[in-house]
Amino acid sequence: MKQIAEIIKYEGDNSTFIWKHPCEDFNNMTQLIVHESQEAIFFMNGQALDLFGPGRHTLTTQNIPLVGKALNRVTGGETPFHCEVYYINKTVQMAVKWGTDSKVRFIEPTLGIPFAIGASGEMNLAVSDARRLLVKLVGTMNGIAWEDRGAGFTKSLSQSFRPLISTAIKTHLSASIKAQNINILEIDENLEMLSAILREKILPGFEEYGLTIPQFYISNVLLPEDDPNFRRMRELQTVSFQTKMAEAEATVRSAKAEAEATVTAAQRKIELERQTTETEIARREAERRLIEAQAEAQAAKMAGYAEAEIMQVKGYTQKDIIEADVKKAFAEGLGNMGANGGGSGVIGDVIGLGVGMAAAGAVGSQFGDMFKGMTGGAQAPAEAPVNEEKCPNCGSAVPANAKFCLECGTKIEKLADDEVICPSCGKKVRRGKFCLECGASFINKCPKCGSEVPAGGKFCLECGEKL
Repeated sequence: MKQIAEIIKYEGDNSTFIWKHPCEDFNNMTQLIVHESQEAIFFMNGQALDLFGPGRHTLTTQNIPLVGKALNRVTGGETPFHCEVYYINKTVQMAVKWGTDSKVRFIEPTLGIPFAIGASGEMNLAVSDARRLLVKLVGTMNGIAWEDRGAGFTKSLSQSFRPLISTAIKTHLSASIKAQNINILEIDENLEMLSAILREKILPGFEEYGLTIPQFYISNVLLPEDDPNFRRMRELQTVSFQTKMAEAEATVRSAKAEAEATVTAAQRKIELERQTTETEIARREAERRLIEAQAEAQAAKMAGYAEAEIMQVKGYTQKDIIEADVKKAFAEGLGNMGANGGGSGVIGDVIGLGVGMAAAGAVGSQFGDMFKGMTGGAQAPAEAPVNEEKCPNCGSAVPANAKFCLECGTKIEKLADDEVICPSCGKKVRRGKFCLECGASFINKCPKCGSEVPAGGKFCLECGEKL
Protein backbone atom coordinates (compact mmCIF):
# COMPACT_ATOMS: atom_id res chain seq x y z
CA MET A 1 0.00 0.00 0.00
CA LYS A 2 1.63 3.20 -1.24
CA GLN A 3 -0.73 5.69 0.35
CA ILE A 4 0.33 7.78 3.29
CA ALA A 5 -1.43 6.76 6.51
CA GLU A 6 -2.72 9.32 8.99
CA ILE A 7 -4.02 6.85 11.62
CA ILE A 8 -2.13 3.69 12.53
CA LYS A 9 -4.06 1.07 14.49
CA TYR A 10 -4.21 -2.70 14.93
CA GLU A 11 -6.48 -4.48 12.48
CA GLY A 12 -5.55 -8.09 13.15
CA ASP A 13 -7.36 -10.71 15.27
CA ASN A 14 -6.58 -11.91 18.79
CA SER A 15 -5.03 -15.17 17.59
CA THR A 16 -2.13 -13.37 15.88
CA PHE A 17 1.16 -12.92 17.70
CA ILE A 18 2.68 -10.34 15.36
CA TRP A 19 0.75 -8.11 12.99
CA LYS A 20 2.49 -5.79 10.50
CA HIS A 21 0.70 -2.60 9.48
CA PRO A 22 0.36 -2.64 5.67
CA CYS A 23 1.29 1.03 5.27
CA GLU A 24 4.96 2.06 5.47
CA ASP A 25 4.74 5.85 4.86
CA PHE A 26 3.44 8.17 7.61
CA ASN A 27 2.95 11.91 7.87
CA ASN A 28 4.16 14.01 10.70
CA MET A 29 1.41 14.24 13.35
CA THR A 30 0.03 10.83 12.36
CA GLN A 31 -1.99 9.22 15.20
CA LEU A 32 -0.74 5.88 16.54
CA ILE A 33 -3.33 3.84 18.53
CA VAL A 34 -2.12 0.94 20.70
CA HIS A 35 -4.68 -1.14 22.60
CA GLU A 36 -4.25 -2.87 25.96
CA SER A 37 -2.10 -6.03 25.88
CA GLN A 38 -0.34 -4.66 22.80
CA GLU A 39 2.95 -3.01 21.93
CA ALA A 40 3.93 -1.19 18.70
CA ILE A 41 7.51 -1.24 17.42
CA PHE A 42 8.93 0.85 14.61
CA PHE A 43 11.38 -0.94 12.28
CA MET A 44 13.65 0.80 9.81
CA ASN A 45 16.23 -0.87 7.61
CA GLY A 46 15.83 -4.13 9.58
CA GLN A 47 16.48 -2.43 12.93
CA ALA A 48 13.98 -2.17 15.80
CA LEU A 49 13.93 1.47 16.87
CA ASP A 50 11.08 2.94 18.97
CA LEU A 51 8.53 1.00 21.08
CA PHE A 52 5.09 2.32 22.14
CA GLY A 53 2.81 0.95 24.85
CA PRO A 54 -1.01 1.14 25.18
CA GLY A 55 -2.55 4.57 24.41
CA ARG A 56 -2.92 7.21 21.66
CA HIS A 57 0.34 8.66 20.38
CA THR A 58 1.06 11.56 17.95
CA LEU A 59 4.01 10.70 15.77
CA THR A 60 6.56 13.49 15.72
CA THR A 61 10.30 13.49 15.67
CA GLN A 62 10.11 14.28 19.39
CA ASN A 63 7.98 11.20 20.11
CA ILE A 64 10.01 8.89 17.86
CA PRO A 65 13.50 10.29 18.20
CA LEU A 66 15.28 7.15 16.95
CA VAL A 67 13.20 7.03 13.78
CA GLY A 68 13.62 10.84 13.41
CA LYS A 69 17.40 10.58 13.60
CA ALA A 70 17.37 7.78 11.04
CA LEU A 71 15.19 9.87 8.75
CA ASN A 72 17.48 12.87 9.11
CA ARG A 73 20.41 10.77 7.98
CA VAL A 74 18.49 9.28 5.04
CA THR A 75 16.23 12.11 3.82
CA GLY A 76 17.77 15.22 5.33
CA GLY A 77 14.77 15.69 7.70
CA GLU A 78 12.09 15.63 5.06
CA THR A 79 8.73 13.94 5.67
CA PRO A 80 6.89 11.65 5.35
CA PHE A 81 8.17 8.94 7.66
CA HIS A 82 9.05 5.72 5.92
CA CYS A 83 9.30 2.72 8.25
CA GLU A 84 7.53 -0.47 9.23
CA VAL A 85 5.19 -0.75 12.24
CA TYR A 86 4.68 -4.11 13.97
CA TYR A 87 1.97 -4.76 16.55
CA ILE A 88 2.86 -7.36 19.20
CA ASN A 89 -0.11 -9.17 20.80
CA LYS A 90 0.88 -9.92 24.41
CA THR A 91 -2.24 -11.90 25.33
CA VAL A 92 -1.87 -15.60 26.05
CA GLN A 93 -2.42 -17.71 22.97
CA MET A 94 -4.34 -20.75 24.11
CA ALA A 95 -4.29 -24.36 22.98
CA VAL A 96 -1.22 -24.38 20.75
CA LYS A 97 -0.98 -28.07 19.90
CA TRP A 98 2.23 -30.06 19.91
CA GLY A 99 3.26 -33.69 19.51
CA THR A 100 6.28 -35.92 18.91
CA ASP A 101 6.89 -36.66 15.23
CA SER A 102 8.11 -40.18 16.06
CA LYS A 103 8.08 -42.71 18.90
CA VAL A 104 10.43 -42.49 21.89
CA ARG A 105 12.34 -45.60 22.98
CA PHE A 106 11.66 -46.53 26.58
CA ILE A 107 13.19 -49.38 28.62
CA GLU A 108 11.12 -50.46 31.63
CA PRO A 109 13.60 -50.17 34.54
CA THR A 110 12.29 -53.08 36.64
CA LEU A 111 11.93 -55.77 33.99
CA GLY A 112 14.29 -54.29 31.39
CA ILE A 113 11.69 -54.67 28.61
CA PRO A 114 12.13 -52.16 25.72
CA PHE A 115 9.26 -50.63 23.76
CA ALA A 116 8.34 -47.31 22.09
CA ILE A 117 6.02 -44.58 23.39
CA GLY A 118 4.76 -41.26 22.03
CA ALA A 119 3.30 -38.07 23.56
CA SER A 120 1.12 -35.16 22.52
CA GLY A 121 -0.63 -32.22 24.11
CA GLU A 122 -1.19 -28.48 24.11
CA MET A 123 0.51 -25.40 25.47
CA ASN A 124 -0.21 -21.70 25.98
CA LEU A 125 2.23 -19.13 24.60
CA ALA A 126 2.72 -15.45 25.39
CA VAL A 127 5.21 -12.75 24.41
CA SER A 128 7.58 -11.80 27.20
CA ASP A 129 10.01 -9.57 25.23
CA ALA A 130 8.55 -7.98 22.05
CA ARG A 131 11.84 -6.46 20.84
CA ARG A 132 13.68 -9.77 21.20
CA LEU A 133 10.89 -11.63 19.39
CA LEU A 134 11.05 -9.28 16.41
CA VAL A 135 14.83 -9.15 16.25
CA LYS A 136 15.18 -12.95 16.52
CA LEU A 137 12.36 -13.94 14.17
CA VAL A 138 11.44 -11.12 11.78
CA GLY A 139 15.03 -10.42 10.85
CA THR A 140 15.71 -14.11 10.13
CA MET A 141 12.50 -15.14 8.36
CA ASN A 142 13.23 -14.00 4.82
CA GLY A 143 10.54 -14.34 2.22
CA ILE A 144 7.72 -14.55 4.79
CA ALA A 145 4.29 -13.95 3.32
CA TRP A 146 2.43 -11.19 5.20
CA GLU A 147 -0.86 -11.79 3.46
CA ASP A 148 -3.94 -12.56 5.55
CA ARG A 149 -2.84 -9.73 7.89
CA GLY A 150 -0.13 -11.70 9.67
CA ALA A 151 -1.84 -15.06 9.99
CA GLY A 152 0.83 -16.61 7.81
CA PHE A 153 3.54 -15.28 10.08
CA THR A 154 1.78 -16.69 13.19
CA LYS A 155 1.45 -20.06 11.54
CA SER A 156 5.09 -20.00 10.64
CA LEU A 157 5.93 -19.00 14.21
CA SER A 158 4.02 -21.96 15.67
CA GLN A 159 5.59 -24.42 13.27
CA SER A 160 9.08 -23.08 13.80
CA PHE A 161 9.06 -24.27 17.41
CA ARG A 162 7.80 -27.80 16.71
CA PRO A 163 11.32 -29.21 16.30
CA LEU A 164 12.34 -27.61 19.59
CA ILE A 165 9.36 -29.16 21.41
CA SER A 166 9.75 -32.57 19.78
CA THR A 167 13.47 -32.72 20.59
CA ALA A 168 12.93 -31.70 24.19
CA ILE A 169 10.14 -34.27 24.66
CA LYS A 170 12.20 -37.08 23.16
CA THR A 171 15.17 -36.14 25.30
CA HIS A 172 13.45 -35.77 28.65
CA LEU A 173 10.23 -37.86 28.62
CA SER A 174 11.79 -41.28 29.28
CA ALA A 175 14.34 -39.84 31.70
CA SER A 176 11.64 -38.02 33.68
CA ILE A 177 9.50 -41.17 33.97
CA LYS A 178 12.46 -43.13 35.34
CA ALA A 179 13.64 -40.31 37.63
CA GLN A 180 10.20 -40.03 39.23
CA ASN A 181 9.91 -43.84 39.52
CA ILE A 182 6.60 -43.81 37.64
CA ASN A 183 5.01 -47.10 36.59
CA ILE A 184 4.43 -46.81 32.86
CA LEU A 185 1.06 -48.58 33.27
CA GLU A 186 0.01 -45.80 35.66
CA ILE A 187 1.33 -42.96 33.52
CA ASP A 188 -2.07 -41.24 33.27
CA GLU A 189 -2.06 -40.63 37.02
CA ASN A 190 1.19 -38.64 36.72
CA LEU A 191 0.58 -36.47 33.65
CA GLU A 192 0.38 -33.27 35.69
CA MET A 193 3.76 -33.87 37.30
CA LEU A 194 5.37 -34.82 33.98
CA SER A 195 3.87 -31.72 32.34
CA ALA A 196 5.48 -29.46 34.94
CA ILE A 197 8.85 -31.20 34.52
CA LEU A 198 8.85 -31.00 30.72
CA ARG A 199 7.73 -27.34 30.77
CA GLU A 200 10.89 -26.46 32.72
CA LYS A 201 12.96 -28.33 30.12
CA ILE A 202 11.36 -26.59 27.11
CA LEU A 203 10.95 -23.06 28.52
CA PRO A 204 14.58 -21.85 28.02
CA GLY A 205 14.34 -22.46 24.25
CA PHE A 206 11.27 -20.21 24.00
CA GLU A 207 12.67 -17.49 26.28
CA GLU A 208 15.58 -17.12 23.90
CA TYR A 209 13.09 -15.77 21.34
CA GLY A 210 11.20 -13.51 23.73
CA LEU A 211 8.37 -16.01 24.38
CA THR A 212 7.19 -17.73 27.54
CA ILE A 213 5.03 -20.79 28.26
CA PRO A 214 2.45 -20.02 31.00
CA GLN A 215 1.03 -23.54 30.81
CA PHE A 216 2.23 -26.79 29.26
CA TYR A 217 0.08 -29.92 29.13
CA ILE A 218 0.75 -33.55 28.25
CA SER A 219 -2.70 -34.80 27.32
CA ASN A 220 -1.77 -38.25 26.09
CA VAL A 221 1.09 -40.75 26.30
CA LEU A 222 0.71 -43.33 23.55
CA LEU A 223 1.53 -46.84 24.78
CA PRO A 224 2.36 -49.72 22.39
CA GLU A 225 -0.62 -51.96 23.12
CA ASP A 226 0.23 -54.22 20.16
CA ASP A 227 3.84 -54.73 21.19
CA PRO A 228 4.37 -58.30 22.56
CA ASN A 229 6.92 -57.02 25.03
CA PHE A 230 4.45 -54.51 26.38
CA ARG A 231 1.69 -57.12 26.68
CA ARG A 232 4.03 -59.44 28.56
CA MET A 233 4.97 -56.63 30.94
CA ARG A 234 1.29 -55.85 31.54
CA GLU A 235 0.60 -59.52 32.37
CA LEU A 236 3.52 -59.63 34.80
CA GLN A 237 2.35 -56.39 36.39
CA THR A 238 -1.17 -57.84 36.77
CA VAL A 239 0.15 -60.97 38.50
CA SER A 240 2.37 -58.84 40.73
CA PHE A 241 -0.57 -56.58 41.55
CA GLN A 242 -2.74 -59.55 42.53
CA THR A 243 0.05 -60.92 44.70
CA LYS A 244 0.49 -57.57 46.40
CA MET A 245 -3.25 -57.31 46.95
CA ALA A 246 -3.28 -60.75 48.58
CA GLU A 247 -0.34 -59.77 50.76
CA ALA A 248 -2.06 -56.51 51.66
CA GLU A 249 -5.24 -58.36 52.61
CA ALA A 250 -3.24 -60.79 54.74
CA THR A 251 -1.47 -57.85 56.39
CA VAL A 252 -4.79 -56.16 57.08
CA ARG A 253 -6.23 -59.35 58.58
CA SER A 254 -3.14 -59.82 60.72
CA ALA A 255 -3.25 -56.20 61.87
CA LYS A 256 -6.95 -56.52 62.66
CA ALA A 257 -6.39 -59.71 64.66
CA GLU A 258 -3.51 -58.08 66.50
CA ALA A 259 -5.64 -55.05 67.26
CA GLU A 260 -8.46 -57.24 68.56
CA ALA A 261 -6.00 -59.19 70.71
CA THR A 262 -4.62 -55.93 72.06
CA VAL A 263 -8.11 -54.70 72.90
CA THR A 264 -9.00 -58.00 74.60
CA ALA A 265 -5.78 -57.93 76.62
CA ALA A 266 -6.48 -54.35 77.63
CA GLN A 267 -10.02 -55.25 78.71
CA ARG A 268 -8.71 -58.20 80.74
CA LYS A 269 -6.11 -55.98 82.34
CA ILE A 270 -8.76 -53.42 83.26
CA GLU A 271 -11.00 -56.14 84.74
CA LEU A 272 -8.07 -57.61 86.69
CA GLU A 273 -7.15 -54.18 88.00
CA ARG A 274 -10.77 -53.61 89.00
CA GLN A 275 -10.94 -56.94 90.85
CA THR A 276 -7.57 -56.28 92.44
CA THR A 277 -8.78 -52.87 93.53
CA GLU A 278 -11.96 -54.31 95.05
CA THR A 279 -9.95 -57.01 96.85
CA GLU A 280 -7.50 -54.43 98.13
CA ILE A 281 -10.34 -52.22 99.35
CA ALA A 282 -11.96 -55.17 101.14
CA ARG A 283 -8.63 -56.15 102.68
CA ARG A 284 -8.01 -52.63 103.90
CA GLU A 285 -11.54 -52.43 105.32
CA ALA A 286 -11.00 -55.71 107.17
CA GLU A 287 -7.68 -54.45 108.49
CA ARG A 288 -9.36 -51.24 109.58
CA ARG A 289 -12.10 -53.12 111.46
CA LEU A 290 -9.49 -55.40 113.05
CA ILE A 291 -7.45 -52.41 114.16
CA GLU A 292 -10.57 -50.78 115.60
CA ALA A 293 -11.51 -53.98 117.42
CA GLN A 294 -7.98 -54.37 118.78
CA ALA A 295 -8.01 -50.74 119.85
CA GLU A 296 -11.35 -51.17 121.64
CA ALA A 297 -10.14 -54.37 123.33
CA GLN A 298 -6.91 -52.68 124.36
CA ALA A 299 -8.84 -49.69 125.67
CA ALA A 300 -11.18 -51.96 127.67
CA LYS A 301 -8.24 -53.91 128.99
CA MET A 302 -6.44 -50.76 130.03
CA ALA A 303 -9.63 -49.50 131.69
CA GLY A 304 -9.87 -52.74 133.66
CA TYR A 305 -6.25 -52.47 134.69
CA ALA A 306 -6.79 -48.88 135.72
CA GLU A 307 -9.89 -49.79 137.75
CA ALA A 308 -8.05 -52.66 139.45
CA GLU A 309 -5.10 -50.40 140.25
CA ILE A 310 -7.44 -47.77 141.73
CA MET A 311 -9.11 -50.41 143.91
CA GLN A 312 -5.70 -51.68 144.95
CA VAL A 313 -4.54 -48.19 145.86
CA LYS A 314 -7.71 -47.67 147.90
CA GLY A 315 -6.99 -50.91 149.75
CA TYR A 316 -9.88 -53.15 148.67
CA THR A 317 -10.74 -55.65 145.98
CA GLN A 318 -13.87 -56.84 144.26
CA LYS A 319 -14.22 -59.48 146.94
CA ASP A 320 -14.45 -56.76 149.58
CA ILE A 321 -17.28 -55.11 147.61
CA ILE A 322 -19.20 -58.39 147.42
CA GLU A 323 -18.73 -59.09 151.13
CA ALA A 324 -20.00 -55.60 151.86
CA ASP A 325 -23.12 -56.29 149.79
CA VAL A 326 -23.62 -59.59 151.65
CA LYS A 327 -23.39 -57.87 155.01
CA LYS A 328 -25.85 -55.22 153.92
CA ALA A 329 -28.32 -57.82 152.73
CA PHE A 330 -27.86 -59.79 155.95
CA ALA A 331 -28.51 -56.67 158.00
CA GLU A 332 -31.67 -55.92 156.06
CA GLY A 333 -32.85 -59.48 156.65
CA LEU A 334 -32.29 -59.18 160.38
CA GLY A 335 -34.25 -55.96 160.45
CA ASN A 336 -37.27 -57.68 158.89
CA MET A 337 -37.30 -60.64 161.29
CA GLY A 338 -40.53 -61.01 163.30
CA ALA A 339 -42.64 -59.36 160.76
CA ASN A 340 -44.40 -62.67 159.95
CA GLY A 341 -45.67 -63.34 163.54
CA GLY A 342 -46.57 -66.75 165.09
CA GLY A 343 -44.41 -69.62 166.05
CA SER A 344 -43.16 -70.20 162.68
CA GLY A 345 -42.19 -66.55 162.25
CA VAL A 346 -38.55 -67.03 163.15
CA ILE A 347 -38.03 -69.79 160.69
CA GLY A 348 -39.95 -67.87 158.06
CA ASP A 349 -37.82 -64.79 158.74
CA VAL A 350 -34.64 -66.78 158.45
CA ILE A 351 -35.82 -68.39 155.28
CA GLY A 352 -36.89 -65.02 153.96
CA LEU A 353 -33.50 -63.63 154.88
CA GLY A 354 -31.75 -66.40 152.97
CA VAL A 355 -34.00 -66.08 149.98
CA GLY A 356 -33.52 -62.32 149.91
CA MET A 357 -29.78 -62.66 150.15
CA ALA A 358 -29.71 -65.30 147.43
CA ALA A 359 -31.87 -63.08 145.22
CA ALA A 360 -29.33 -60.27 145.63
CA GLY A 361 -26.73 -62.59 143.98
CA ALA A 362 -24.16 -62.04 146.73
CA VAL A 363 -24.43 -65.09 149.06
CA GLY A 364 -21.48 -67.37 149.55
CA SER A 365 -21.73 -71.05 148.82
CA GLN A 366 -22.21 -72.07 152.47
CA PHE A 367 -25.17 -69.66 152.93
CA GLY A 368 -26.76 -70.66 149.68
CA ASP A 369 -26.60 -74.39 150.50
CA MET A 370 -27.92 -73.83 153.95
CA PHE A 371 -30.93 -71.77 152.97
CA LYS A 372 -31.78 -73.96 150.01
CA GLY A 373 -31.96 -76.90 152.36
CA MET A 374 -34.17 -74.98 154.73
CA THR A 375 -36.63 -74.12 152.02
CA GLY A 376 -37.17 -77.74 151.12
CA GLY A 377 -35.32 -77.74 147.81
CA ALA A 378 -37.11 -74.67 146.43
CA GLN A 379 -35.13 -73.11 143.58
CA ALA A 380 -33.86 -69.61 144.26
CA PRO A 381 -34.76 -67.24 141.46
CA ALA A 382 -31.14 -66.05 141.12
CA GLU A 383 -29.37 -69.41 140.92
CA ALA A 384 -25.83 -69.26 139.51
CA PRO A 385 -25.81 -69.21 135.74
CA VAL A 386 -25.47 -72.48 133.94
CA ASN A 387 -22.47 -71.49 131.88
CA GLU A 388 -20.01 -70.35 134.52
CA GLU A 389 -16.60 -69.12 133.42
CA LYS A 390 -13.17 -69.54 134.92
CA CYS A 391 -10.81 -66.72 135.70
CA PRO A 392 -7.92 -66.86 133.24
CA ASN A 393 -5.59 -65.63 136.01
CA CYS A 394 -6.37 -67.68 139.10
CA GLY A 395 -8.79 -70.32 137.71
CA SER A 396 -11.61 -69.49 140.11
CA ALA A 397 -15.22 -69.92 138.99
CA VAL A 398 -16.80 -66.69 137.91
CA PRO A 399 -20.54 -66.06 137.25
CA ALA A 400 -21.44 -65.47 133.65
CA ASN A 401 -22.50 -61.88 134.22
CA ALA A 402 -19.49 -60.89 136.34
CA LYS A 403 -17.02 -58.40 134.88
CA PHE A 404 -14.18 -59.16 137.33
CA CYS A 405 -12.90 -62.25 139.11
CA LEU A 406 -14.22 -62.51 142.70
CA GLU A 407 -10.88 -63.83 143.90
CA CYS A 408 -8.16 -61.80 142.15
CA GLY A 409 -10.08 -58.92 140.51
CA THR A 410 -8.93 -59.74 136.96
CA LYS A 411 -11.29 -58.37 134.31
CA ILE A 412 -13.26 -61.14 132.62
CA GLU A 413 -13.77 -61.09 128.85
CA LYS A 414 -17.35 -61.50 127.71
CA LEU A 415 -18.37 -64.67 125.91
CA ALA A 416 -20.41 -64.68 122.74
CA ASP A 417 -23.75 -66.46 122.67
CA ASP A 418 -22.18 -69.49 121.02
CA GLU A 419 -19.06 -69.65 123.30
CA VAL A 420 -18.36 -71.31 126.70
CA ILE A 421 -15.40 -71.83 129.01
CA CYS A 422 -14.41 -75.49 129.24
CA PRO A 423 -14.47 -76.51 132.95
CA SER A 424 -11.74 -79.01 132.25
CA CYS A 425 -9.07 -77.02 130.37
CA GLY A 426 -10.35 -73.48 130.96
CA LYS A 427 -10.22 -72.61 127.27
CA LYS A 428 -12.87 -70.53 125.51
CA VAL A 429 -14.47 -72.77 122.87
CA ARG A 430 -17.61 -72.90 120.73
CA ARG A 431 -20.74 -74.12 122.54
CA GLY A 432 -21.46 -77.85 122.01
CA LYS A 433 -21.49 -81.19 123.73
CA PHE A 434 -17.70 -81.58 123.84
CA CYS A 435 -14.70 -79.27 124.26
CA LEU A 436 -12.89 -78.62 120.97
CA GLU A 437 -9.57 -78.28 122.83
CA CYS A 438 -9.44 -81.20 125.31
CA GLY A 439 -12.49 -83.28 124.34
CA ALA A 440 -14.13 -83.06 127.76
CA SER A 441 -17.92 -83.65 127.76
CA PHE A 442 -20.17 -80.69 128.51
CA ILE A 443 -23.16 -82.99 129.25
CA ASN A 444 -23.78 -83.93 132.92
CA LYS A 445 -26.34 -86.57 133.91
CA CYS A 446 -28.21 -86.80 137.18
CA PRO A 447 -27.08 -89.88 139.11
CA LYS A 448 -30.60 -90.35 140.45
CA CYS A 449 -32.93 -89.95 137.46
CA GLY A 450 -30.42 -89.92 134.55
CA SER A 451 -31.62 -86.62 133.11
CA GLU A 452 -29.18 -84.26 131.36
CA VAL A 453 -27.99 -81.40 133.51
CA PRO A 454 -26.34 -78.26 131.98
CA ALA A 455 -22.65 -77.84 132.63
CA GLY A 456 -22.05 -76.10 135.95
CA GLY A 457 -25.46 -77.00 137.40
CA LYS A 458 -25.55 -77.97 141.09
CA PHE A 459 -29.05 -79.53 141.21
CA CYS A 460 -30.95 -81.77 138.79
CA LEU A 461 -33.65 -79.82 136.98
CA GLU A 462 -36.00 -82.84 137.01
CA CYS A 463 -35.74 -84.39 140.47
CA GLY A 464 -33.82 -81.68 142.43
CA GLU A 465 -31.03 -84.10 143.38
CA LYS A 466 -27.92 -82.23 144.57
CA LEU A 467 -25.00 -82.90 142.31
